[in-house]
Amino acid sequence: MKLIPRLVLAATLTLGFATVNAKYASAAIINYAFTVDSPVTKGNGFFSFDDSTFSNEDNPVATIKSLSFQFDGNSTVYTEKNDTKYPEFPLVTTFLTGQSLALDYLFNDKSNPSSSISYEIIGNDFTIFSRTSPDAEPISGKVSYTQIPEPTPLIGTLFACGLGWMMKKKVTSMKKVRF
Repeated sequence: MKLIPRLVLAATLTLGFATVNAKYASAAIINYAFTVDSPVTKGNGFFSFDDSTFSNEDNPVATIKSLSFQFDGNSTVYTEKNDTKYPEFPLVTTFLTGQSLALDYLFNDKSNPSSSISYEIIGNDFTIFSRTSPDAEPISGKVSYTQIPEPTPLIGTLFACGLGWMMKKKVTSMKKVRF
């Protein structure tokens, strides 16, 4: 009788660790969150792309499938269609190492249509500039990225850990009853 709880626990832990080390499928929709921080404004956004559409270049690029961005305190939402060169842009680029990711996104201020202000995100750099006044000083900021994990591996891991915890409790309570 001691063998069955141990086998269940071992199987649960094995499934849990296998889920943690699961590799992404070769063609998958990858989701990222990004944050913009400059001296004048801050904002948050999300984008996704199909990693099977990367070009065969030294620094592969793929077209963004979905993008949503909003400045803090502003109700205006910018999407991939607001890029000045849509539908060829916005793009995501990976570098030679395959570990770094960069967004290429240029959009105009749509909260004030009469404004000549434009915003540009290239990699980790964020720039605010005027399209009509070349002498105006651009404002620079930083962009940071975070990959959003897919829910399936997380749910599997939580399930496996929860099942393992319940089995451990059951085994512990069975030992107490025997004494």
